[in-house]
Amino acid sequence: MSIEKENIKKLHTILNKYKLSTDEKEELLNIILNIFKHDEFQKRMTNEFQHHGEITLGEHILEDAVVTFLLSKKYKHNNGNFDMYLAIKIAMLHDLYTLPWQNNEAAKVNSFFNKHGFRHPIEAVINANKWYPEIFETLNDSKIIIDGIVHHMFPLPVRTFNDTPDNEMELKNFQLVENLSEQSKSILIGSSNRNKMGPVSISRSIYPEGVIVSKADKKVSSGQIKNLDSASALITGYNASLDDNSKKR
Repeated sequence: MSIEKENIKKLHTILNKYKLSTDEKEELLNIILNIFKHDEFQKRMTNEFQHHGEITLGEHILEDAVVTFLLSKKYKHNNGNFDMYLAIKIAMLHDLYTLPWQNNEAAKVNSFFNKHGFRHPIEAVINANKWYPEIFETLNDSKIIIDGIVHHMFPLPVRTFNDTPDNEMELKNFQLVENLSEQSKSILIGSSNRNKMGPVSISRSIYPEGVIVSKADKKVSSGQIKNLDSASALITGYNASLDDNSKKR
């Protein structure tokens, strides 16, 4: 595992942006560092993975984790059974999709409901299980984390998963499905088929940890989508601003 100095700098810039105290920084870093250090996460800190506009995917995820941490502190004060550690893990794993989705021919699909916005939570669950299997060893933890990832886009729908051939869902990591444990696969199928309407599920997470991450994601994303090009890319997959900026460099 190699951690680029530039990515460490980005991490601390985000921690400082939200004015975390020294103790809060230490508490949060103890939860997220093992995920952050992984080579696949480090790759998503680079400009190869531009998420909302020119924000890297890794930076977006880290902001989600910080906001989840802050919201969890408030929520946990009045809800003793809430597990802040699991909420932050959901935040760190929720967008670990496979291919960069903006202006990427390889990420295109044939069906509307197979587009990135609908399918990427499923890809994230599959990738997270592959890269961080130790996180999914406990049944209860797996239920909360997988359900939180699957439904983090609520009220937007998520594509249902039924361990079907890749030409139906057009997943970009279908080859990894065979690596899913039967436990994780069963949870993923059940979660993504809850409140099913046609090929999609419309449901919030049934766990408060997942609900908190969904709120954090919307708060962070709303501040990162700066223009119409970034907003329209959520549907079309094409961001004209990125092409314009590429030509200027």
